Amino acid sequence: MDILAKRLQERARQLGISNSEAARWAGLDERRYAHYAAGRREPDLATLVKIAAVLGTSPNWLLGVNLNTVLDQHVTAMVERFANAANGMTKQEIELCVIQAEAIVAAKARR
Repeated sequence: MDILAKRLQERARQLGISNSEAARWAGLDERRYAHYAAGRREPDLATLVKIAAVLGTSPNWLLGVNLNTVLDQHVTAMVERFANAANGMTKQEIELCVIQAEAIVAAKARR
């Protein structure tokens, strides 16, 4: 299965929605979206951007594009997962996560 199809399915699972719901959110015909999610077709750029926006992620993530060459792939994947999860959080929840991350870094610095 190609990366776009895999990521579309993964993101829908993370959001707890079906392909039909994702298609409706993006304003697309359900059959058309199903082709993308099954890896039979690829959307044009404008459609890809629209899908990414309604799924709360980036086109780069959906396509598996890794712009960060400094971090290893596992760390990059974890950061992307966190960013996707943060899209479903309130501002307060995100702030709490940032505070926790900063506390971990501060504790490491004191060692």
